[in-house]
Amino acid sequence: MKNIIGKSKKHLNGYVFLSLYPFPSTDLKLVISDELLQKVNYAQFLLGKLSGITVLLPDVDYFISSYVMKDAAASSQIEGTKATVMDALEYVADPTSDTKTDADDIAHYVQALNYGLSRLKDDDFPFTLRFIREIHRKLMHGARATHFADPGEFRKTQNWIGGTNPANASFVPPAPDELDKPLSDVEKFIHNTFSHPVIDAGLLHAQFETIHPFLDGNGRAGRLLITFYLIHHKYLELPVLFLSSYFKKHQKVYYQKLNEYHNGNVAPWLEFFVDAVSETAQEAIEISKEITNLRDKDLEIISQLSKATADVAVGVVQKLYKDPIVSTTTIQQWVEQSKPGTIKFITKLVDAGILSLYRKGEGTRPNLYVHKRYVNIFTKNSNQV
Repeated sequence: MKNIIGKSKKHLNGYVFLSLYPFPSTDLKLVISDELLQKVNYAQFLLGKLSGITVLLPDVDYFISSYVMKDAAASSQIEGTKATVMDALEYVADPTSDTKTDADDIAHYVQALNYGLSRLKDDDFPFTLRFIREIHRKLMHGARATHFADPGEFRKTQNWIGGTNPANASFVPPAPDELDKPLSDVEKFIHNTFSHPVIDAGLLHAQFETIHPFLDGNGRAGRLLITFYLIHHKYLELPVLFLSSYFKKHQKVYYQKLNEYHNGNVAPWLEFFVDAVSETAQEAIEISKEITNLRDKDLEIISQLSKATADVAVGVVQKLYKDPIVSTTTIQQWVEQSKPGTIKFITKLVDAGILSLYRKGEGTRPNLYVHKRYVNIFTKNSNQV
């Protein structure tokens, strides 16, 4: 089968790498079948439904952080991070936690996503190669790496996937002196419509992973680009499509389909990607419904408390949707009460079934509490608990 992505080329140092053709090639249009477009239309319908239901969520800015955390944890786990959503939430609540080393990977991903959204939406910054380099810098600066990542800089040396060197690697992306043109093609692709935005998002991710422009962090950066692309083209209003969870769930297939793309077999990758969008969008829609129901139940529970407690509890519960694991110290700051008064208030929320003790304090480390029913919505049916 003809490779429509690139051709093998021998480097002066003796190894073989993939030299890329101009992107997107006209041959890519030929792999977009009518059956695939039918799937895309359904994915588009679900994305529209998801955007509609999430923007109507009460206190939406508080809920979004949990969607982001779910995607961040899965994306980091694909790269070998052991920390889960719960570890990351604990780290946010108490940075002295023993889970810091691994959970910090997830925190960097969240930071990079939030930074990118702010640049695109608040600063109206153009979606360019400079933007991609900025995202990588936020993602990798101070983060754990398997080797020197050179945050925010495109590589100047050869990298590879699998094996111990380019000669025995399973995949060798373009040589450093052949990066400029493929990267320029990607930048142009972002600002033009090739096919349908869902298909284009899939092509963008696969092409970026094929180029592998950074020394480390390409997978995480490439998955962030999907979210930025869909929001940039207004197919998502908010970062609620946690595709990394689907990729993690089907990790072997994810890698297999990307490898097929490298080899020019593009259709299987696109089918996998469109299925990922549809299934993830449907799951996110169900989560949005469950969040609304939970919030209604929380408000009903709060209404049964004394007026003085209820008035404070409404604001606290709202904040719990953003930080569902929280320390005694933080709750005291929220309620602006004495320590004894705060403990009494927490006890009322525990008795009401809103809060549960997550970790008993020890020494200078405070008690941590969790809104368990809320985090269960995001962690059920996954390995991220």
